[in-house]
Amino acid sequence: MTGLPDTMTAIAISEPGGPEVLKPETRPVPTPGDNEILIRVAAAGVNRPDALQRAGAYPPPKGASDLPGLEVAGEVAAVGNAVERWKAGDAVCALTPGGGYAEYALVDARNALPLPAGLSTVEAAAVPETFFTVWHNVFERGRLSEGEILLVHGGASGIGTTAIMLAKAFGARVFVTAGSDEKCAACRELGADLAINYREQDWVAVVKEETGKRGANVILDMVGGPYIEKNYQAAAIDGRIVNIAFLQGSRVEVDYMRLMMKRLTHTGSTLRAQSLEAKAEIAAKLEEKVWPLIADGKCKPLVHAHFPLREAAKAHALMESNANIGKIVLTVD
Repeated sequence: MTGLPDTMTAIAISEPGGPEVLKPETRPVPTPGDNEILIRVAAAGVNRPDALQRAGAYPPPKGASDLPGLEVAGEVAAVGNAVERWKAGDAVCALTPGGGYAEYALVDARNALPLPAGLSTVEAAAVPETFFTVWHNVFERGRLSEGEILLVHGGASGIGTTAIMLAKAFGARVFVTAGSDEKCAACRELGADLAINYREQDWVAVVKEETGKRGANVILDMVGGPYIEKNYQAAAIDGRIVNIAFLQGSRVEVDYMRLMMKRLTHTGSTLRAQSLEAKAEIAAKLEEKVWPLIADGKCKPLVHAHFPLREAAKAHALMESNANIGKIVLTVD
């Protein structure tokens, strides 16, 4: 590949463990396949699945890079023979199956999107993983409609802040739970209609009171554990509950009578394991429905902090402290 270096700096997982196992190392610059583009990474988002992979609990899909990193922003450095949309120099952000924590990353051309108008590369790197996840789970699986109530657990997280902004942009009411008054205030500033400090209030009771006992139409849950039973209590008739993680465990005892009596739908998904074609369909919907909102300033990713690529361990430590409000991003000089 003309004009490109032979090697790059990447952050590898030296062994399963804590943030300290993230180590810089030198790797060959990858070569794009026919349908791939090579991105010169300016910034990469940090996400919970990265921490799970680092701990040895979330192996990359077959054929994906062993490096962590599920989203990047930068410019196209090279394109595969069959790629028509992109050319070298194009500014893009992209969903990756892995490999984002590096100076260069390979991406299927269909899983890349033009850099959203009005965003810096740092902000754009905070878009793909969370926006793909929220769009698919809240609007496609959860079928959130204008005027309905969305309840989001982990409202101050990258997923939570994105869900607030997108749901409000499409005319829903948004309730969130968060673990501090500071996080609740931040959620309200982003547009949440109600923010509940779950450490101080019974969020099921509050949701029931605020809805005249009707409950929430859609619930986006990354907590699991005891929240599964509570979600059934807080859901409205014909409500939809979508799980995207189980931070407090996925094995619980649940009374399913409420699911039957309320005609609930309980679903869930992971993003990384989905096919390139499925991700391409989500990308197309985002470009059609959400990119104009970003360009108009109606929706913007919230970045809590950014660190140089070599300080990925510090970024992971911050994420696992749960102190962040919004996304954490790595930057590449």
